[in-house]
Amino acid sequence: MFIDAHHHLWDLHHCHYPWLMARGERRFFGDPTPIQRNYLPAEFAAESADYKPVKSVHIQVGVRTEDETRETAWLQSLAPYPQAIVAATDLRAPDLPASLDAHAAHERFRGVRQIVGRHIAEDRKHGSDELLDDPAFVAGLRELATRGLSFDLQMIPPQMPRVLAALQQVPELRVVLCHCGSPWDQSPDGLADWGKGLRALAARPNTWCKVSGLGMFNPQWTDAALAPLITEVVDIFGPGRVMFGSNFPVDKLYNSYEALWRCYNAATSQYTATEREQMFYHTAADFYGI
Repeated sequence: MFIDAHHHLWDLHHCHYPWLMARGERRFFGDPTPIQRNYLPAEFAAESADYKPVKSVHIQVGVRTEDETRETAWLQSLAPYPQAIVAATDLRAPDLPASLDAHAAHERFRGVRQIVGRHIAEDRKHGSDELLDDPAFVAGLRELATRGLSFDLQMIPPQMPRVLAALQQVPELRVVLCHCGSPWDQSPDGLADWGKGLRALAARPNTWCKVSGLGMFNPQWTDAALAPLITEVVDIFGPGRVMFGSNFPVDKLYNSYEALWRCYNAATSQYTATEREQMFYHTAADFYGI
């Protein structure tokens, strides 16, 4: 029994997704061509005969600004997934309270993701790194905390000290790191820096970590390659602050849904049944209230 704490769905006829419409443009995670088509709940539910989530959390996909609330409304109408919606909105926007009110009209809405870091080259193009230096962004994080909403944080390791400085200004905000903090540099020095940054972030009590998206950083991944990363995350945050997600259909570019969850299962075999139940189900259920 598990919750998929990080996945995506999209209907290209319902919302406009600029990156899915941009044919021939390589992304930080590789060539998106195979997934530049509709990806709906029926396909998501059929991905594996043996590994089916009992619940799921949908993470915003990058729709154009005017479709952000429309995406939430569409997701609210779907079945059997998702049970929780993490929406897109600009936390710096003057009309942020109205935007959050519009999302909150849908009962599955739980929080926001505004991407801070994807990859150095792409962040330079999109200006996402500049968020960390903008007081309006911190004010937006504070608005989330005031409303009891959570923040899904996607960043890269070089940003970790600045991320921590921003989060320390809003200690009551519940934050979950997407994709283990994006360990792009998997050299010994790169992983050492990544682990050091994770430990600093984990020292902030209201920070959780999501094991997801690891195929983006190592497309030729093997179970043996990913297991040490997963073990380090669990050792740093503890089972009570770790959850697992597929990042499908993006990680579908690298392997099957079943193979991914088999990898997660094998990588956590040394933990007790209670610890595994916590990581695979209860952490996400408690964090997102599902």
